[in-house]
Amino acid sequence: MHRQRDISNFFIAGINYKKSDAAIRGLYAINNEQYNTILSLSPGLNVKELFILSTCNRTEIYGFAENAQVLCELLCSQTEGSLASFLEMAYIKQGKEAIEHLFNVAAGLDSQILGDYEILGQIKQAVKFSKENNCIGAYLERMINDVLQSSKEIKTTTELSGGTVSVSFAAVQYIKENISNISDKKILLVGTGKIGRNTCKNLVDYLGTKNITLVNRTDEKAVSLADELGLQSAPTESLTDQIQQSDIILVATNANEPVILQSHVANAGNKLIIDLSIPHNVEMAAQLLPNVTLVNVDELSKIKDETLQKRQAEVPKAKAIIAKHMDEFVEWHEMRRHVPVLKAVKTKLEQIHNCNLYISYSSRTTSNPVQKDKVKIQKVINGMAVKMREQNQQGCYYIEAINEYIATGTK
Repeated sequence: MHRQRDISNFFIAGINYKKSDAAIRGLYAINNEQYNTILSLSPGLNVKELFILSTCNRTEIYGFAENAQVLCELLCSQTEGSLASFLEMAYIKQGKEAIEHLFNVAAGLDSQILGDYEILGQIKQAVKFSKENNCIGAYLERMINDVLQSSKEIKTTTELSGGTVSVSFAAVQYIKENISNISDKKILLVGTGKIGRNTCKNLVDYLGTKNITLVNRTDEKAVSLADELGLQSAPTESLTDQIQQSDIILVATNANEPVILQSHVANAGNKLIIDLSIPHNVEMAAQLLPNVTLVNVDELSKIKDETLQKRQAEVPKAKAIIAKHMDEFVEWHEMRRHVPVLKAVKTKLEQIHNCNLYISYSSRTTSNPVQKDKVKIQKVINGMAVKMREQNQQGCYYIEAINEYIATGTK
């Protein structure tokens, strides 16, 4: 049976780009196997309704728990990074502050690139995984739905995400600014998941070239995307050859270990390698080679952004939209919190309605007691709900509702 959640027991604990670089964040990145283990351990720690957001910018755990420490310990039980180091860098928020943080993250207000629209898809994916493992209940699902609606309204009614704003687009900007004769360059994209797919479309749309080859751990996904966009694909087994033949390499994989090694690119001509992965999926030693330029997500975020000032001007509008949707969620929460009391009072009024003494009394004051009493009960409950939402009298509602029910019998 569903139990009412208390907002004060909702926590978020996480680290992001503000206090940790890409290498450190990589120690706390969560893959699906680790995610699954965390979800399986959560019931034993009395953690309710949780999900984990792990992206190139952040790793955050959201959930209902006795305290935030439990969530931190649960998360770090599966990460390479230690709990002690995590706590030194972590931000922890509770209750309405935690909910507001989630709204801000989904809107792109807390992203390394202001207005980053890719974060919304990452939240959806994280929640879907958790829901498939029975860790999303009615309460958190309602919260997420309100968050998504808020983000959608911000996207459609403000210019916060004006133009094309994302890490994958920043990669394309970097290529345009630093590589000449792009049409003559052979581009390799490794990884065709959510980020890889977005990156691929940006390459096609903004570089004006289709000299692009796709490689993915699951060959069928690379073939499908290549066919869709008129590009080439290659099997995973040929990755080494593809790396050596390419001039520009973009990596958007989700592996625990580097997929591109120093040995792959040594003495293989000049290479621009852009690593969009957290943890890093390009061996750091590769950047020591004179023929290799290696760029990661933190460096991409520093690219001069001509639309930043315009997007910053939209922040107050986005905040106002978030405040509206948060108020709607909190109102829903307050109403839901009162449901058990309302049900109990309704049950008691129905018992009074069926009491012989009251039936005798009511029959003398109305021509149709049965029909009118049913309407009267619901009217009393509706009025009680309004008062509970607007005031805070706690136990007084119970006596007041009974008095009102009996009193209206004489009217």
